[in-house]
Amino acid sequence: MKSHFSFLFFLFSFLAIGQIQHCGYDFTSYIVVNAHENGVIENPKDLKITIVSENGKEVININNMYSWNKGNEPLVFTQNYLVNKESEKERYFFPYAKDTYFISVTNTFPAEEFSIKIEDPKRIYKTQIIPLQSFNLYVLCSSENEKAKMFGKRTNNPVEVILEK
Repeated sequence: MKSHFSFLFFLFSFLAIGQIQHCGYDFTSYIVVNAHENGVIENPKDLKITIVSENGKEVININNMYSWNKGNEPLVFTQNYLVNKESEKERYFFPYAKDTYFISVTNTFPAEEFSIKIEDPKRIYKTQIIPLQSFNLYVLCSSENEKAKMFGKRTNNPVEVILEK
């Protein structure tokens, strides 16, 4: 009986040590867009940035196929925003990017199949459509990021957009 207990204890201990730690961003990646005028650091407020298909139509997140957020709605970017109080150090909601636009997508999101469309409701800047690449995904869990780095360009690169008037 003691040997059975010892074996079970060893087996459970081994399995507990062998468990992979999970990251808070498991199953999620982000796409970050840095849209600004040439020579200007800040991103204009209120741009409308959406993920579009090859024919320029907004992609609908049917049954959360592409993002865990906003099922059955178009994939629209949000402008990153500060979450700190005035006396605190500057902290953004999405901490891996500062004054940018971002969207959360599944880490199986087929970036190469889509583009982003940048529109300015104020009509100061021209509308642009820019193809996405897999290296535009912010893969935040280190094990997933290491796998992504093995093949092609490094991940976690924002989509750089120079806005034209």
